[in-house]
Amino acid sequence: MVLAVALGLCFGAAALGAKVTTPEIPTWYASLAKPSWTPPRAAFPIVWPILYLLMAVAVWLLWQAEPSPARTAALIGFAAQLFLNTIWSPVFFGRHDITGGLVIILLLALTLTFTVAMAFQVYWIPGALLVPYLLWILFAAALNFRIWTLN
Repeated sequence: MVLAVALGLCFGAAALGAKVTTPEIPTWYASLAKPSWTPPRAAFPIVWPILYLLMAVAVWLLWQAEPSPARTAALIGFAAQLFLNTIWSPVFFGRHDITGGLVIILLLALTLTFTVAMAFQVYWIPGALLVPYLLWILFAAALNFRIWTLN
């Protein structure tokens, strides 16, 4: 049951982001100057579902772990980063606010780094499951920064 809730929360966040993002890709986003190292459009629908699945399994494992201050911190951090993840798309794509998106993604990267550190203190598997997501967010933050400087 808890795994189903974790999957629902993570993929619900994904659906909210996709609803705002998808219509803006061929229009507003296509009009922006982007660096040469921007991933191809086809990469995003492959990468994100994998990351959301890893996130859901990680938070489920954290929930199943023995209660501890590190577990509590990891769960709070996870909730905070999921919130930041969820609001990034409406700000960046929905409002066309590159600066606001940059602020949010930098906060997301910091919150997620904290969450990963706390998750590793609880158990190595949930921490390891969140590392690919952290790496992607750091890359996305660099991309957001470069788009900000180009536009």
